[in-house]
Amino acid sequence: MAHPLTPRELTVRGLILGALITVVFTASNVYLGLRIGLTFASSIPAAVISMAVLRALGNGSILENNMVQSQASAAGTLSCVFATFPGLVMAGLWSNFPFWQTAGLSLAGGVAGVLFTIPLRRALVTESALPYPEGVAAAEILRAGAEEGNSKSLSALISGGVVATLFTFASNGLRLLSDSVSVTASVGSAVFQASGGLSLALIGAGYLVGLAGGLAMLVGCILAWGFGVPWLTVHTPNTDHLTAAAFAQSVWLHKVRFVGAGAIAMASIWTLIELMGPVARGLRSMMQAQRATTVTEQDKDLGPRTLGALLAVTVVLLGGLFAAFLAPVAQGIWPIVTAAVIFCVVFGFVMAAACGYMAGIVGSSSSPISGIVIIAAVLSAMMILGLEACGLMPAEMMANGHALATGFTILLLSAITATAAISNDNLQDLKTGQLVGASPWKQQVALIAGCVVGAAVIPPVLNILYQAYGFAGAMPRPGMDPAHALSAPQPALIAMIAKGIFTQSLDWSMLSIGMGLGAVLVAVDLLLRRRALALPPLGVAVGIYLPPSVSVTLAVGAILGWLLKRHLSNRRASSFAPESIMPAAAPEHDASIATMLASGFIVGESLTGVALAVLSGALSKEDALSLGAWVPAPVSAVAGLIVFCAICAWFCRTIIKAEPQRS
Repeated sequence: MAHPLTPRELTVRGLILGALITVVFTASNVYLGLRIGLTFASSIPAAVISMAVLRALGNGSILENNMVQSQASAAGTLSCVFATFPGLVMAGLWSNFPFWQTAGLSLAGGVAGVLFTIPLRRALVTESALPYPEGVAAAEILRAGAEEGNSKSLSALISGGVVATLFTFASNGLRLLSDSVSVTASVGSAVFQASGGLSLALIGAGYLVGLAGGLAMLVGCILAWGFGVPWLTVHTPNTDHLTAAAFAQSVWLHKVRFVGAGAIAMASIWTLIELMGPVARGLRSMMQAQRATTVTEQDKDLGPRTLGALLAVTVVLLGGLFAAFLAPVAQGIWPIVTAAVIFCVVFGFVMAAACGYMAGIVGSSSSPISGIVIIAAVLSAMMILGLEACGLMPAEMMANGHALATGFTILLLSAITATAAISNDNLQDLKTGQLVGASPWKQQVALIAGCVVGAAVIPPVLNILYQAYGFAGAMPRPGMDPAHALSAPQPALIAMIAKGIFTQSLDWSMLSIGMGLGAVLVAVDLLLRRRALALPPLGVAVGIYLPPSVSVTLAVGAILGWLLKRHLSNRRASSFAPESIMPAAAPEHDASIATMLASGFIVGESLTGVALAVLSGALSKEDALSLGAWVPAPVSAVAGLIVFCAICAWFCRTIIKAEPQRS
C-alpha cells in the first residue's frame, strides 16, 4: 500500500486507464448525440469504473481515482462537438471529417476551456456556495470506494445504483416501462401540455441541487408550457395539420426554445457582471499563491508562465487551423482569421464563466450547452457581417449563397463548443477534487490529457458513424436508407441559424423576447434578495430552454429533498429531552445515506446509458433489446409511473429509517 503521507495521485497507469475509458465514453456520447441530440455526463461513471479497476490492480488511492475520472470525463465531455462538425458535411463543404482539422479544433477549444477554468476555480468553486450536484456525487462515490470509506454509505450507493440500473434497463433497454409521462389538453386553439421524465438520475440530481435551483427551473418550465406554448399555438397556424401534442412540441422547439436561448444570453451577461469581482479576486489570489512560499498542495494551480505558454500555443493552433480552412478557397483571409481567434478567446472566457455557473446550479448533464452554441452562432455570424461592412471580408465568403461564410461560422463554433463544454464539466471535476483533497494543478494536467485523447478519438468515430448511417439530408453514398440516418438535430439547427442570419431570413422576434424576459428575471431576483429569497435568473432561463422531461423531474427531486430534510430536522428537534441544556449535535449519518442514494441513482442510470449506447452502436440498431411492441403504450406509461413513484417512496423511506431513533 502507498504510504499514507504520499498517496498515488497523477500516475502513468492512471493516465492509461483514463485514456481507455475515454475511448468508450467519447464514442458512446458522439453516437448518442447524433442519434437523439443528448449526451450523458461521464464524470460519475468514470469514477465508478476507475474505482473498480484500480482496486483490482492494488495500491490505488482516492486521489488517483479522482485523476482518472477527471481525465475520462473531460474527454467524454469534449464529444459535444458532435453538435457542430457534422454541419460542415450537411453544408457540402466536407465529404468526411479530416483528422487534423477536426482533432486540432477539438483540442484547441478543449485546452482553452481548461485554461479558462483555472482562474474561475477560486471564484466559482473555492469561494462559492454553488451545489455542483455531480461533483459532490462523484466525491461521495470516491470516498465510499476508499478503503477507509463508510460501509453503510457504500451500501447505499450500491443499492441506489442497482435500483436505477434495473429501472433504466426496463425503460430504455427493454422498453417495457415508459421513460416519460405526458398529458395534452386543448382549450379552443390553445394547447396545454404537462410532461415529466421518469429518470431516477434527475431525481438524484435534483436532491443534490437543492430547492432554489429546482424551483427556478420549474418556474421556467411553467413560463414555457403554461404561457408561451398555449399563447403561440393560438397565434401560429398549424399548416402541417399536426396533432395537438406534436404541434405543441413543434412550437416549443422552433419558437419558445429560442425565447429560452435569449433569456440565457441576458442572464449569462448578468451572471458574468456579478462574477467580475470574484473572478478578479480569484486571479489576484492565484498570482499571490504562486509567489507565496507556504501555499498548500491543495490550493496550487498551474503557474502563470505555464498558462501563458499553453494559451499562446492554443491561439497559434486556432489561427493555423482557421487559415488552413480558408486559404485554399479565399484571398485576404488574415483579418477574419485574427477576428475569429480573438472571438474564441474573449467569448470563450465569458462562456466558461456562464457555463461553470450553470453547471454549479443544475449539474453538467442538465446544463444547456446547445443554448450557448445558439448564442455563439448569432454573435459569430454578426461578427462576420461586421467585417464585411468594414470591407475586411474576402469576397469568396459571401458567394454561392454564403456557403463559405456559413461553413466558417460552423468551424468557429466547433472550437467555442469544445471550450464551453469543457468549462461546464471541469468545474464539476475541480469541485470533486476540492472535496477529496486533490492537487488542482495535477488535476488540470489530467484534464488536458483527457482533451488530447478525446480529440484523437472524435474524428474516426465521426467518420465511422457517417459512413455507417449517414446524416439526415446528407448521405455518404447513393442507395443508403435515409430511415436509418442519424438525425443530428443540433448541427442542422446551427447551420440553419447561421445561414438564416447571412440571408436575413432568421426570425429574431423570439430571441428578442427572451432577452427582454431575461432582464425582467434579473430585476425580480434582485427584489427577492432584499427579502432573503432567491430566484436565479439563469436557472429560470434554463428551465425554459430544457425539455420539461428534464426541468420538471429535477424540480421534483429538489422539492422531495427539501421535504425530507425538513421532516428529519423537525423529528430531531422533537426528540431532544426538554430538560437538556444543550442538545447533542445532529448526526450526519442520514445526510450521507441520502447523498449516496441520490448519487447511486445517477451512477446506475449513467452506466446503463453507456452500456446501451455501446450495444446500439455495435448492433447498428437503437432498440435492439426492445420488447415494447408486446406492451400497449398506455400500459407502459402507467406501469412506468407506478414503478417510478414506488422507487421514490422507497428512497424517502430508506432515508427516514437511516435517522437513528432517540428516546
